[in-house]
Amino acid sequence: MTRTILGTGLAALTLAAAILLALGSAPRAAGALPDPSLDEPASPGSQTAVLAGGCFWGVEGVFEHVKGVSEVVSGYAGGEAQTASYEQVSSGTTGHAEAVRITYDPSVVTYGQLLKVFFAVAHDPTELNRQGPDTGTQYRSAVFYANGEQQRIAEAYIDQLQAARVYPRPIVTQVTPLHGFYAAEAYHQGYLKRHPNQPYIVVNDLPKIANLQKELPGLYTER
Repeated sequence: MTRTILGTGLAALTLAAAILLALGSAPRAAGALPDPSLDEPASPGSQTAVLAGGCFWGVEGVFEHVKGVSEVVSGYAGGEAQTASYEQVSSGTTGHAEAVRITYDPSVVTYGQLLKVFFAVAHDPTELNRQGPDTGTQYRSAVFYANGEQQRIAEAYIDQLQAARVYPRPIVTQVTPLHGFYAAEAYHQGYLKRHPNQPYIVVNDLPKIANLQKELPGLYTER
């Protein structure tokens, strides 16, 4: 697993140009996305969702700013427990994807609303086995469903987005059963919050949080 980052010696102008490039290549604005036509009831409690959309640093950072979310953990899903480590997953041969496990209160934010954030600002669902500068199956777009209800909501929303033609290319997101989620190493947890000035974070991830605040202000919260 590699992180393609800008060298620390880049001039400020070059960094600014890279940020504009990243913003220009982001998926279509969240405002173009409809609300899910199928969703879970808005009832109090605690539920979890597991989503994969490229490097988990940025996906974790986005969902940490969503109202009703109490915890986001970076980890691995799609492979076996014995291969759920940074070094092995980076080979791209384990079946794992970098993923996040989101704990949330459905009375504040529903599963369908989390999917709207996921498809609108957290990643580009039209990129196959890559996100931005990161390539490999470990960076694929995937919804790992825990039950039939999550599967139905995810599949229905993808069909809804495809029918609405909100993206210039087809959505390639996999909808697949969750067989296990394995937390990543401690140094990956909260990485964006601990390293907000790292060039990779500045270019690839901070614009996602800015877009969440701009495009979905009703779901955004400061943390």
